[in-house]
Amino acid sequence: MRATIDLAAVEAMDAADPLRAMRDRFILPEGVIYLDGNSLGAAAPAVFNELQKAATQEWAQDLIRAWNTAGWFDMPVALGDQLGRLIGAASGQTVVCDTTSINIYKVLHAALGMRPNRSVIVAEGDSFPTDLYMAEGVASTRPGTVLRLEGVDAPTIEELIDERVAVILVNHVNYKTGQLRDMAALTCKAHQVGALIIWDLCHTAGALPVELDAANADFAIGCTYKYLNGGPGAPAFIYAAKRHHDDVHQPLSGWWGHARPFAFEQSYTAGSGIRRFLCGTQPVLSMRALKGALDIWDDVDMAAVRKKSIALTDLFIQLVEARCGAYGLELEGPRDGNARGSQVSFLHPHGYQVMRALIERGVIGDFRAPYTIRFGFTPLYVGYRDVWEAVEVLEDILRPELRQSKKSKPGADRPQFGKQHDLEHLLQIGRPRGATGAALQADDALDRGDVVEAPAAEIVLEIDQLLGQLIEHPVALRIAIDGLPGDQDFFIFTARLSPVRAPGIGADVESVARQKQ
Repeated sequence: MRATIDLAAVEAMDAADPLRAMRDRFILPEGVIYLDGNSLGAAAPAVFNELQKAATQEWAQDLIRAWNTAGWFDMPVALGDQLGRLIGAASGQTVVCDTTSINIYKVLHAALGMRPNRSVIVAEGDSFPTDLYMAEGVASTRPGTVLRLEGVDAPTIEELIDERVAVILVNHVNYKTGQLRDMAALTCKAHQVGALIIWDLCHTAGALPVELDAANADFAIGCTYKYLNGGPGAPAFIYAAKRHHDDVHQPLSGWWGHARPFAFEQSYTAGSGIRRFLCGTQPVLSMRALKGALDIWDDVDMAAVRKKSIALTDLFIQLVEARCGAYGLELEGPRDGNARGSQVSFLHPHGYQVMRALIERGVIGDFRAPYTIRFGFTPLYVGYRDVWEAVEVLEDILRPELRQSKKSKPGADRPQFGKQHDLEHLLQIGRPRGATGAALQADDALDRGDVVEAPAAEIVLEIDQLLGQLIEHPVALRIAIDGLPGDQDFFIFTARLSPVRAPGIGADVESVARQKQ
């Protein structure tokens, strides 16, 4: 791409875009540039049409007969085959069902059962947390099972793969950085030592072409509410290579996975093929919403999607670094478009504040603690002009003068986004039992190492969910207390918080040990 690019060139890219007409098949709010389709895809009229038909005609009129007349019972497999085209899976190997977390649990158990003499699960230390949580849960039910993590037990996942490994659970695209793994190469590495591999396609399906069969993959799981636009909470999917169907057994033996579900037999007998990964009754309305979303993909060339994805993300990186590079942004993910998914992540020491300001200006991306601002580019409805305008807003937010005052406290030399982003968003101070003290001022910004003062008689510090997500370093809050003896009447409240700690952490000031200085 050229070193410099202007708006006319960007508009020419839109004019030549073979996917440009697809934007009209989605509902995008006026005044919004939506760069968060990697978290939740946009709505489409086709989805609402399917929902309306399923609710007002099939459910309302056919009632229970709709399980047969509308094909409700067969939807998991029918939708699985429709989705399978987008992930390189031949028919009969993909089923739409349940949630990503539940499906990870089922497939991990199944894979471990296929390698009974092995006891090691390999995963990524920087995987999306639910993958790790479910792996821990599975290991807890199988005594002797060990979890090895890339970045913890060895620098690379390849170094962790040996003859003791039963299964590898790995993301095709890293949720935070966008790094794309070589599916064929890693699958081959696993098979060389007799291990099985499960690919997490949550940030892949609908974003780029996938060839599960060609890569000789064993299993895959993924969600449908991101690039596939199935709607919030849309059902997930499982892929299992046909060669494994007769040997695989998953632990959630619900009636939909039974060989004869309407025989109502006392004992469980697993069904055949991919249906054995089903568990209980599936959410019909959510399935029908997904059908409307997947129907859109019948007219889409995945090669064109990938080409545009790389072009959009390349353009974004080029413009951000050219126009905002002086304001503390650092590219977190791959620079090579062929090595990333359909997202771009930048690091910024005040990433949360930057993203809040962007959202308030109509540019919707997202933030991942502690410093990542993340932008997803869905080629079906994001255009090149959107990229240009998003970078204009980002530059406008970051451009103001930095604090240069010598009186500024450490960490305060950052762009000004207004008082909205400061302490009032990070710390809530309540004054129960008739306390008369004043709260901290909104312009007392909270940075690592800050000490801030606020007079109060009785104060309850409540560290809210946001602070719990953001801060993983000590935070010292110095609060003056009326009526304590001595020249300096205050104590120190120090909190060590991790991004994975539960929200709602609180402390009553009076119950915290007072430290006199």
